[in-house]
Amino acid sequence: MDEQDVLAQRFEADRPHLRAVAYRVLGSITEAEDAVQEAWLRLQRSDTAAVDNLTGWLTTVVGRVCLDMLRARRSRREESIETQVSEPVDVVDPEHEAVLADSVGLALLVVLDALTPAERLAFVLHDMFAVPFDEIATIVGCSSPAARQLASRARRRVQGSTPDQRTGGNRQREIVDAFLAASRGGEFDALLALLDPDVVVRADAAAVAFGAAAEVVGAHAVAETFSGRARAARLALIDGAAGAVWTQGGKPRVVFAFTVVGAKVVGIEMLADPDRLAALDLVTLDA
Repeated sequence: MDEQDVLAQRFEADRPHLRAVAYRVLGSITEAEDAVQEAWLRLQRSDTAAVDNLTGWLTTVVGRVCLDMLRARRSRREESIETQVSEPVDVVDPEHEAVLADSVGLALLVVLDALTPAERLAFVLHDMFAVPFDEIATIVGCSSPAARQLASRARRRVQGSTPDQRTGGNRQREIVDAFLAASRGGEFDALLALLDPDVVVRADAAAVAFGAAAEVVGAHAVAETFSGRARAARLALIDGAAGAVWTQGGKPRVVFAFTVVGAKVVGIEMLADPDRLAALDLVTLDA
């Protein structure tokens, strides 16, 4: 087996971890796959003979790629990406920190989207993947104390938005079920009441090929998009979170991954790429 084959095997062993990092940072399965693929391309172009910890090296590369993607996303939205790191660092109990990290799932991805790119990266890498602050500082381009402060500020904002985990799953199912019912019935006002004003719907390339728009932004536009539709979509669990799936011939064709914060739908990701669908844990539920 030649050196490239060995490198490819090692990369494939790390792929699930890298996808998890990229997805948590970016909040998009499609963009996460792109980030992981870019990390593979960079690995092929790099001399890693002296790298002792390839997983750590790849995590750093994926972090840099994700940070660039977040900044580009902010730039497109004409929002500032400047970060102030002068706030004092608060002390967080390690046990509470671990619980907080475990609780950050699909329902909080849009909450994370409200953070600056550097805050989001620092929080995800440190609180969820235990990446040391000195490594995060290298990625972000700041000092280690500044990286710690970025994660600290992000943590405080996430703590203020963490939903009650005892009812969060059931609440999301109720919201998604109501959304599907309103969509099928063409109940525009009911749909509008379920949507956050800044809701965003994104579709991967395969879903766009089915006729979906690549991106729809705003409650009215999303309500118009779904009103009178989704007749064949069924309530489902997608990696444990309530969403919807459209099947054809007994096979899933399009998955609708919902992000719900409070009682509002703040994001929907439409996925139709067969490889991505195959990687999801899908359980269809009775409506």
